[in-house]
Amino acid sequence: MGEGRSAGARHPRDTGLIRRENERPGTRDWLLSKTGVDAATKYRCPRIEGYVSRTSLRAGETLTFHVSTRPPSPFTIEVYRLGYYGGTGGRFLTRLGPFPGVAQPDPPVGSRRLRDCEWPAAAALRIPHDWLSGVYVGKLTAEREGWQSYVIFIVRDDRPADLLFQCSDTTWQAYNRWPDQFSLYDDGHNVWYWGNQVAVSFNRPYGKYCQILDAPLSTGSGEFFLWEFPLAYWLEQHGWDVAYLSNLDLDTDPAGLSRARGFLSVGHDEYYSLAMFRNLQRAIAGGLNVAFLSGNTCCGRIEFQPDFRGELRTFERVDFYGPRDPRAIAGMETLPHQSPSSGELVGARNLGPWTGGADWICVRPEHWLFAGTGMQHGDAIPGLVGWEWHGDPAPIPGLEVVATGPTQSAPGQPNGGVYTATLYPGPRGNFVFNASTCWWADGLSEPPGYVRPSVYTTPRGPDLRVQRITANLLRRMVAA
Repeated sequence: MGEGRSAGARHPRDTGLIRRENERPGTRDWLLSKTGVDAATKYRCPRIEGYVSRTSLRAGETLTFHVSTRPPSPFTIEVYRLGYYGGTGGRFLTRLGPFPGVAQPDPPVGSRRLRDCEWPAAAALRIPHDWLSGVYVGKLTAEREGWQSYVIFIVRDDRPADLLFQCSDTTWQAYNRWPDQFSLYDDGHNVWYWGNQVAVSFNRPYGKYCQILDAPLSTGSGEFFLWEFPLAYWLEQHGWDVAYLSNLDLDTDPAGLSRARGFLSVGHDEYYSLAMFRNLQRAIAGGLNVAFLSGNTCCGRIEFQPDFRGELRTFERVDFYGPRDPRAIAGMETLPHQSPSSGELVGARNLGPWTGGADWICVRPEHWLFAGTGMQHGDAIPGLVGWEWHGDPAPIPGLEVVATGPTQSAPGQPNGGVYTATLYPGPRGNFVFNASTCWWADGLSEPPGYVRPSVYTTPRGPDLRVQRITANLLRRMVAA
């Protein structure tokens, strides 16, 4: 993860970096062209798969690639930065290889069902100093038959920036069932288990995402393309000054939050360590603006633990952020429920029936959030809420519910849930917004390769109202 440090004071502010980066030539060659999932496991692509040694790293630091090819095949790695780039979605940076590829062994099942790969490094890359902070993919291609998959990593920095985009990579890993059902959700008896005594490791490939849709593009990339890329694409299209970080950076580098005016939680941001919770809470107390453009946020409390090398690249679910719920998921009743409620941070909390979809319905049209949208009380953005959300607004002074409505298990079938999108004031003229949906970014853009989710409800894609609400939030953050 690298040492936590904030060097913002040593870096002059340059708000034009993202704009200039996206003026560079882009390409759609980052998209995979030949993918496949092994039918026996349902999730992995053993023909070529890999992982990287760091979730995030800075320029000048070295990343290693750990790759398996079955059958053995020479392979290449093409590295791309993801952004807008004239609508192409990516910029080519370098090609590594070819390297000799061999079939690496599946790791044994360890304590708490941990699968911790110890594959040797097949390649290494020292991050050049001119690589801007962002989300990067390595496109792995087996030359023998042309099969492809991704590895994914974040280049972070320490410069002052208007916005910090937090990738939800602890959640990516929690749902990763590679090689076959070994996620944080499977205790060997129940495939949707929500207790403790199950651990996962970043030392393994990302399989195909296991929920909502069949998107081969997700193979090797966690959940980034599913829920997060549309926001990054839109931000970079419009030149917002944004830097990127991992969930793990929030855990280890609290001082780094002070270099930004706004912090963005994106997509499906379910798993926080207590240090992550407290670090963000303290940053809000210090004046940081936060937008939870996410759902199911800060639901499960995790603890990081050493991997076989002694690095904190494994974690286990140890508690739930909130009180007990009579609609507990299997295993949840065994957790101590001694952690603070997620509502204290987010503004509303996670509660049963846990999943569902809904229209996003305006109830405070006079609020500055809705300026320029034309929305009136009761106006709805169809299908924007899903597939997880937040309800039961927290008793925070000044908190306002800005959108709310009942959730459903299918069109016309209410499931008893009520989502609440909220906004509450911080102590220094700052604010915290909670969109109460994993799918907020669907209303902003649809990048190349994007596959729209459809379960419980179906969002409708880019919407001028979502774009304007988001711009209102960001302008307030930046002006702070």
